[in-house]
Amino acid sequence: MTQQSVATADKLDAAVLKVAGVVVLGAIMSILDVTVVSVALPKFQSEFDASYARVAWTMTAYTLALATVIPLSGWAADRFGTKRLYMVALALFTIGSGLCATADTIGELIGYRVLQGLGGGMLMPLGMTIMTRAAGPHRIGRLMAVLGIPMLLGPIGGPILGGWLIDTASWHWIFLINLPIGVVALIYAQMALPKDAPEPSESFDFVGMLMLSPGLALFLYGVSSLPEAGTFAATKVWAPMLVGGALVVAFVLYSFKPRHPLLDLRLFRNRSLTIASLTLFVFIIAFMGAGLLFPSYFLQVRGETTLTAGLLMAPQGIGALLTMPIAGILADRVPIGRTVPFALALIVVGFFGFTQVDPQTSYLLLEGSLFVMGLGMGGTMMPIMTSALRTLQAQEVARGSTLVNILQQIGGSVGAAVMSVILTNELNGSRPIPGLVDESGKPISEAGLAIASQQRPELLQQMPVDPSIIERGLDFAAKSFATTFWVAFALVVLTFVPAALLPRRRQPAQLDDPQGELVKTPVVIH
Repeated sequence: MTQQSVATADKLDAAVLKVAGVVVLGAIMSILDVTVVSVALPKFQSEFDASYARVAWTMTAYTLALATVIPLSGWAADRFGTKRLYMVALALFTIGSGLCATADTIGELIGYRVLQGLGGGMLMPLGMTIMTRAAGPHRIGRLMAVLGIPMLLGPIGGPILGGWLIDTASWHWIFLINLPIGVVALIYAQMALPKDAPEPSESFDFVGMLMLSPGLALFLYGVSSLPEAGTFAATKVWAPMLVGGALVVAFVLYSFKPRHPLLDLRLFRNRSLTIASLTLFVFIIAFMGAGLLFPSYFLQVRGETTLTAGLLMAPQGIGALLTMPIAGILADRVPIGRTVPFALALIVVGFFGFTQVDPQTSYLLLEGSLFVMGLGMGGTMMPIMTSALRTLQAQEVARGSTLVNILQQIGGSVGAAVMSVILTNELNGSRPIPGLVDESGKPISEAGLAIASQQRPELLQQMPVDPSIIERGLDFAAKSFATTFWVAFALVVLTFVPAALLPRRRQPAQLDDPQGELVKTPVVIH
């Protein structure tokens, strides 16, 4: 390749940016939906008269559906074509959003969230595969820098938009907002994506599917039932975890036999993919699990409105906005083993602030902590994911992106469930208020009443209690959050162990396929 052609290849041409726009729109829909719903959980509690553990299933059901459908996306993309399948995923997600807005019960809402997840689960791996054909190895970092900025609209804008819609209109609008975006994305995809040319597909691994998809769903269902059950001894927790775990183990043992397994675990022979995936998995368990609790602290302990809680989360996204373009440029020039540890150190420093929370913690400290965490996030997530995939052969990219996405979903689900269990168990230790019981006859705890009164002050008129009880309850609730954040903090520190093994020497960004053609590596969108 001549110097002139290399220089030309380095530039982001209009065709690449046009395709990238489609992927960005789909990813923003998916990410916006997760962050919007995270600030709506207290609203769902009062609207549907349900416990926090129950309404948390609106998040969990979405994740379960994602985990179930992701293993199929690699084969389906080969069989039906990426454009056609991507548009089907967009349509499913959009229809699911519309149905969510019509839900009359928490059960209906959870069911419709499953439909949303079936579409959302295909958007990410398909987006990676589409970008494989659009970006060459020399442009990965540059394209990340361009895509990273609009991609952060979800994490920054989601909580703010969700809070505003809930406070000024109703919770239905957090789902209805997806309808116009979905229609625009479908039209854009039809116009911008290249026409499908599906090749004869590999044989479909039905045996693997019958083990992996139900196994993942059952295992994550059991883990996600922990907050509501409160103990591993509950049948609804250990039984699905045991059966699901057995199916996943059986799949792992089986997957090395067929020529084209549903999930190609042979890819873990690639050291770069293995180390990057392990680093990402540990990080997501800690950070994503605790991250869902940040808005809950502002809502339940500090008594903020949903909109204010969303605005208070913005510094995290702004911090990532500043460092993500820099990380994208560095990813092309510096091995991530030399940059990611510094980004992780920023996250650790920022996270420490939340381990110190109490009912009066300075907002300046908390907002500064979120901003510093955001700076670290911008230099961590996408570089690690890119490292996981950039050394794969062309024919391995779709399978590799599927692997990474499944690990993300498992890590996120496990993290959210573990952190919710720790917080719930801590709150359950609050002393009951003598003579006060709820509608089911259970004693009302000091922390429980204090949290409820932050969102519904009229409760204190209906249940006259000593103000010192509310003060003691808020203090106990804040300590419960702090304990949970300490566990997450320890896990983030643990991420340094696999991160120390990340490549510290420059890796080849491209490989030749058997025909000697240039292999393009994917941009990872999350």
